[in-house]
Amino acid sequence: MSSIKYISTTALAKEMKIPAKDLFHKLLEKGFINRENDNWILTDLGKKAGGVMKTHPQYGTYIAWDEENKSLLFSSEEDKLLNATTLSKHFNVSKFRMNPILSELGLIEKAVKGWTLTKLGESLGGQQFEYVQTGIPYVCWNENILTNKRLLETIQSIQGVSNAEEKEVKTTSSLGFREKFEAKHRTADGHYVRSRAEMLIDNWLYMSEIVHAYERKLPIEEDVYCDFYLPVGKVYIEYWGLENDEKYLERKNIKLDIYNKYGFKLIELEDADIQNLDDILPRKLLKFGIQAY
Repeated sequence: MSSIKYISTTALAKEMKIPAKDLFHKLLEKGFINRENDNWILTDLGKKAGGVMKTHPQYGTYIAWDEENKSLLFSSEEDKLLNATTLSKHFNVSKFRMNPILSELGLIEKAVKGWTLTKLGESLGGQQFEYVQTGIPYVCWNENILTNKRLLETIQSIQGVSNAEEKEVKTTSSLGFREKFEAKHRTADGHYVRSRAEMLIDNWLYMSEIVHAYERKLPIEEDVYCDFYLPVGKVYIEYWGLENDEKYLERKNIKLDIYNKYGFKLIELEDADIQNLDDILPRKLLKFGIQAY
């Protein structure tokens, strides 16, 4: 009967062609090892995975793994997915910006610690996990996320790459509406909007010091644009101004179905609300945790 052969964690990292510190961190996340008094120790879970503590006369005590079964260390479904660090390397952005980018797109939400998956993120193949040692939640993705249209557009925008294709889509997606209502009303913060009512809403948000975007594309495959988007709270605002127009009502119902489908947070405003924004908007915003004053 042949004896078991073991490979050190450092040697395993070299074999996997990754930095040793990255491998130690991954083993820590999976609960196979722990850090005590500046030393790495093997956990009971690590022992079950084939780990042992070895002692070398020159290098001292170290953790080694059953070489024959080393592949079992990373054979879970999670290891077949992409985490935020992997995505950041793929898109060449800072690892500290990747989760905020995914959050801005509505795919994940910031928890007290860590990140949690949204309904939209789940529909795009995101999966929720948590670190064994700390219980902090995090999200991983399948490879489809690498070709997601909205994520690619956002990354290009952040990196200063112009996207003529997006402009073309935006122009043609609802051409009749945009031709009929030209964005010619200039707001206090420099936006150009399509109606006096939208100008009043934009000015109200600006004077209330609430960061907002006008006509932002929804983070979905469908070519749909909101009236206003508030990054704080991930809230969308729609102003319904043509209730007596049949085509407009049809367009409204389609948009509402999309908001419901993806579970987006939506504030709806009508003509009767415009003259009472000081009373109505603070109440509606507060429902989503946004304080106006």
